[in-house]
Amino acid sequence: MILSSKDKVMEIRQPGTGIMARIRVPGSKSITQRALVVASLAEGKSELKGPLDSEDTQFLKNALSCLGISIKDKGTDWTVEGQGGRILPVSQDLYLGNNGTGIRFLTSLVALGQGTYRLTGTRRMAERPIGPLLEALRAWGAEARSVENTGCPPVEIKAHGLEGGETLLSASKSSQYLSSLLLVAPIARNPAKITLDGLLVSRPYVDLTLAVMAAFGVKVQDEGDSFLVPHMTYKAKKYQIEGDASSASYFWAAAAVTGGKITVENIPQDALQGDAAFADLLVGMGCSVKKDPGGVTVQGPSCGALKAIEVDMGRWPDMVPTLAVVAAFASGTTVIKNVAHLRIKETDRLKAVAQELSKIGATVKELEDGLIIEGARDMLRGSMIDTYDDHRIAMAFAVAGLRVPGIRIKDPDCVRKSFPSFWQHWQEITG
Repeated sequence: MILSSKDKVMEIRQPGTGIMARIRVPGSKSITQRALVVASLAEGKSELKGPLDSEDTQFLKNALSCLGISIKDKGTDWTVEGQGGRILPVSQDLYLGNNGTGIRFLTSLVALGQGTYRLTGTRRMAERPIGPLLEALRAWGAEARSVENTGCPPVEIKAHGLEGGETLLSASKSSQYLSSLLLVAPIARNPAKITLDGLLVSRPYVDLTLAVMAAFGVKVQDEGDSFLVPHMTYKAKKYQIEGDASSASYFWAAAAVTGGKITVENIPQDALQGDAAFADLLVGMGCSVKKDPGGVTVQGPSCGALKAIEVDMGRWPDMVPTLAVVAAFASGTTVIKNVAHLRIKETDRLKAVAQELSKIGATVKELEDGLIIEGARDMLRGSMIDTYDDHRIAMAFAVAGLRVPGIRIKDPDCVRKSFPSFWQHWQEITG
């Protein structure tokens, strides 16, 4: 790879043959953020083993520290001194960058406190909706508003603790609204019932939330369209965080497009994360997958043998950029649907992926809720890839660079949001 510090562009190196590698990825960002919140609300000291240390998780750690939670780094582990739901008042704004998960989780968490809290982020964060969560919190007694009346951050919470009881939530734009309410619900003054108003997107992330809550002693009654949460205190514990399946996807995709074989050692065969299903999607495209105690291995077919698929990606929206790049090397027409909510991520990911695939010679049709991609492996060409300050665009298009000379990634440092060591790992697998 060639890195220019002046203009921050990275050119991807093509390996000579199919990649053969065994790697370990950093801890799951989704699990790390949920475990941080739950451990902060628990009574006593928890030890988080193997958490992700990245830009997003640092924003969340810093905000929790401002709220009176002691979080200490101990090598690769973190010790969290939970306060049993006690939240300190703060005078300064809590800044979450472009951490959408973090700002949504903290919005509910500060409502447990007493006083006025203001949460802010980047310019892009001010375009990411949070209104349905604020409305649901108001039913539990919080005075919650969008400061600019846009339904987006910055948000202001005048907190008096949360009453609990019943609330109605629209989670058709983000499952993070529901996860946010679930995480704080045990600390409300009364048992809570959250009823969904309409469809729920990205259901696996809610399952992940429920699994982390259960690990810390709180079991939620899941009735499909409603969730019953008991009033109780989380129990502090030692908690192991599995490797990040979203991060693993780029390496599995590397095996797919090069006809190589890559094992990600710290993705369990029974992973909690929904995004681990990406490996199974690759089976439909002609890859073989092995899951065992040693990790999850993807073996790509011989170059040119990848097949197109049609798939509803509503359960795994973060995997769409990676899948779309793999689809550009597959024979036939790949259809990706039911991911309209990708338009409110770090960038409008459907538009960004369509534009950048078109730059390298793929034929792409952008749908309101998805993409149609014509495989064009023999016609793809090098290009400068705009990343839109979106880590997933940068990492997904690194996969294309394994087969297409001249793929250059702008602002490669944007991967610090979720995978700061990504380029070092990438260099290791490409030799």
